[in-house]
Amino acid sequence: MSELEYKQALKLGEKAYRSAVAKGEYPYLPALDDLLSHVKIVREEHLGIVEIPIDQIVGTKTAGRQNAFAANFMPIVESGSEFALKWSNLYEYQTTEGNRDPIFAYEFLNRFYVQEGNKRVSVYKYLNSPSIEGKVIRLVPRKSDSKENRIYYEFMEFYKATKINYLIFTQEDAYRTLVKAVGKSWGEVWNQEERNEFACTFFLFKKQYVEHGGEALSITLADAFLFFLSVYTYQEVIGFTDHELRTAVEQVWNEFVVLGKEPEEALVLDRVEYEESGLLNKLLSLPYSGKHLKVAFVHEKEAEHSSWTYGHELGRAHLTESFSDAVSTKAYYLENSGLTIEQLMNQVISDGNDIVFAANQKFLAESLRTALEHPQVKILNCSINRSFSAIRTYYGRMYEAKFLCGMVAGIMADNNKILYSAYCPMLGAFADINAFALGARMVNPRSEIYVHWMADTTSDFAKILRENEISIVSYTDIVRLSSEDRKFGLYRIEEDGTTTNLAFPMWNWGEFYEKIIRDILEGNWNKVAASKGKRSVNYWWGISGDIVDLFLSGNVPRDVRILVEAMRKEIFTESFHPFQGKILAQDGTVMNEEGEILSPEQIITMDWLVNNVIGSIPETGNLTEESRSLMALQEGPVASVLQEA
Repeated sequence: MSELEYKQALKLGEKAYRSAVAKGEYPYLPALDDLLSHVKIVREEHLGIVEIPIDQIVGTKTAGRQNAFAANFMPIVESGSEFALKWSNLYEYQTTEGNRDPIFAYEFLNRFYVQEGNKRVSVYKYLNSPSIEGKVIRLVPRKSDSKENRIYYEFMEFYKATKINYLIFTQEDAYRTLVKAVGKSWGEVWNQEERNEFACTFFLFKKQYVEHGGEALSITLADAFLFFLSVYTYQEVIGFTDHELRTAVEQVWNEFVVLGKEPEEALVLDRVEYEESGLLNKLLSLPYSGKHLKVAFVHEKEAEHSSWTYGHELGRAHLTESFSDAVSTKAYYLENSGLTIEQLMNQVISDGNDIVFAANQKFLAESLRTALEHPQVKILNCSINRSFSAIRTYYGRMYEAKFLCGMVAGIMADNNKILYSAYCPMLGAFADINAFALGARMVNPRSEIYVHWMADTTSDFAKILRENEISIVSYTDIVRLSSEDRKFGLYRIEEDGTTTNLAFPMWNWGEFYEKIIRDILEGNWNKVAASKGKRSVNYWWGISGDIVDLFLSGNVPRDVRILVEAMRKEIFTESFHPFQGKILAQDGTVMNEEGEILSPEQIITMDWLVNNVIGSIPETGNLTEESRSLMALQEGPVASVLQEA
């Protein structure tokens, strides 16, 4: 019987061998010694007897036995050989008595390479066993800046507290995010009961995920599980019945498919125009013809307390005015509501709203969950750089307006020095600062941009102004409704201490909301995705989409206005891009070559400053608690790169 099993394993090995050769891939097991020939190992750690996930055993330690196996660990040595006889005996022993002898393996980057016990591993893989015991030595590589290395060092800290080795993530901070999702603190030791509970939950999820075809997706099982925990809490998942877990996985399935895609693939950079039809035909074909649309706007704070909310509320007013007969709108505020965001979103749905604009990145996870539970409602969240099929995200290319604003600042700065005040070092803030600095340098090669971080408790705004004799300042983009302070946008500090406003980078949220609702009313909602071949849609419009712009005050000289307007037209027609040509970072690193343009993904995820910016990125420990909370949103599986004004 065991001889027949060997022949079956041999067929699997030969098939894998032929497939690898056809693809031009190495057909045998990789040898760790070969992989380490150019790697600096700083230490060895003896982990003792470890339960090794069978899927993470990927090769041998030395080249001695690698040619006896295909890359899938199935044998490729002919039947009747001594090797085949030993393999068959191990199979017989395993299926009758059970093998109790641990293998000996080395772990490197959370993959395992066998020193002794290759045939036992082959048998275990043939039997689809989940794990095998082994004596393990970890080989720790020298720290480096590579993403894989940083993830591995994070894993080692995670393993130290949990002794869990079966989670492989592809993104940084994922282990930290998982620990937080489970309700533990980073570095807090897990007891055996907690490890067992997590393992049970994870492998029950794995069963449903694999049965749905998860192994064919481009993400790891751990990536999928962490995303699942962003939709449902860990405590909810622990309490799921098999039926509830299966239903939940089915509900989230399309998001797993999208999760492995690059966010840039979902970007819609400008409004898609469709062929106009006759008014009568258009009205007859409207999916919402005869129905009064109810549109909800969900905010964290009320407009009196938030310039961000105020800007979106101006957009809501524009929308109401534009579609007074077909649309009614209502604003919901989490602040002082006495509700959780989950309860507030439930209220929004209960009120019968057809469309929901969740105008804050903090609501991204709950927006997704609500959309999954209520697919009949169209939900959009104001954030960017994450892709989902159930919701759409939207944001604007504010850096385009910042570039123009920088041009004004560069011309108006008598001593070439300008202060740029940003809130905190969120992704997205860097693009705005750098575009501003590049705009200033285009018209004034000697310009220097002194960056001030509002949320940095060690950064002194007045001191920067005083010590550098700065009179041109770029400050908050949106003035609050209740504020009488004239310090917003780009302004000049006069000798008597008064301020003169020069320019104002502005959000035209009303234009965006009007165009989205018009697309829905005209039956073009689904065409946006179909026309671009996208499973998900992230709106990222700029000056050409009227979502951002620069307002120039009468205090700006006429020749400066003419120059800025000419450059605005260049950006509008895409004849010029703020991030084109050679760009250097502060340390002199070339971030973009001459003749090239940074990609949308490079702009969105930018975390460096150009070389005419003076100042550094603040340490996390020096930031306010509120700003740290905002930045923490970037670490989760549904994080975005929104910068709140």
